[in-house]
Amino acid sequence: MNLRFLETFVWVARLKSFRLTAEKLFTTQASVSSRIAALEADLGVKLLLRDSRGVSLTPEGAKVLEYAERMLDTAKAMKQSLDSDRTKTGRIRLGVMDTVIHTWMSALVAELGERYPQVEIELVADTALNLREQLQKGFLEVILQTDLLREQSIRSQDLARYPMGWIVAAGSPHHRTYASLTELARERIVTFSKNSRPHQEVLGLLQAAGADAPRLNCVNSVAAITRLLRDGFGIGALPPALVDGELNRGELVLLEGLQPPPSLELVVAWQTGVALVDEVVGVCRQVLERYARDVGGQRIVLV
Repeated sequence: MNLRFLETFVWVARLKSFRLTAEKLFTTQASVSSRIAALEADLGVKLLLRDSRGVSLTPEGAKVLEYAERMLDTAKAMKQSLDSDRTKTGRIRLGVMDTVIHTWMSALVAELGERYPQVEIELVADTALNLREQLQKGFLEVILQTDLLREQSIRSQDLARYPMGWIVAAGSPHHRTYASLTELARERIVTFSKNSRPHQEVLGLLQAAGADAPRLNCVNSVAAITRLLRDGFGIGALPPALVDGELNRGELVLLEGLQPPPSLELVVAWQTGVALVDEVVGVCRQVLERYARDVGGQRIVLV
């Protein structure tokens, strides 16, 4: 429902005059009449009566006036709250794993900068293991990584899961059909840093399939993994969301017919009792939800 139309209706009801309302809102009487007509058509009821004595409310109009005033008060309070956010100062130290950097990090930083222009955002990119250690030591306030944390001064919450896949360079020797994961494991597998959660899960999946000594090559940079895959170095075990552009351009290909590695978890963890932290966590959720709508469930799944 158009708040401008509601505001016009409220002022007509208060001033009992289309002319005075037009002057109050710096518009014309014709515009006031048009807004009231549109609101009445939207609600399907007559709100106002005009006669020689002026303007009066119908019974339906009196009922709508009560709700309209509440809605305008709510809108005003919301705007004041947003204006208050823009005056907040301070610093938030935010840690993110490489997967977030290469998917929705830019949108998050832009949103934080818009909402809190006077708050300094200090961004740290590192492995999930190092991010957890820095949060626990108090060097970071919020981190986006792979594991739930259970400590007295730290809260954490599942946000999403990135589906994983087997990815190769189009036209490379690795771009072929594999009969099983055991056969796949004979090739060079490129995945995340050693002892990370995705590395351990890829290793466990291949060993469970019967591969005694999988050829895992651990790299702690998504950009480096992508370059190695494009150069035909091996088979990537990573979320397709990280190489969405390369997949769309046909430079990389997602292998079909094989069990994929377990999805990569995305967890937000934060220190309790720190100014602005709860708000920043809320912004993380909102930005992630927009990203998920844009890319679809094949790239990320909200939880």
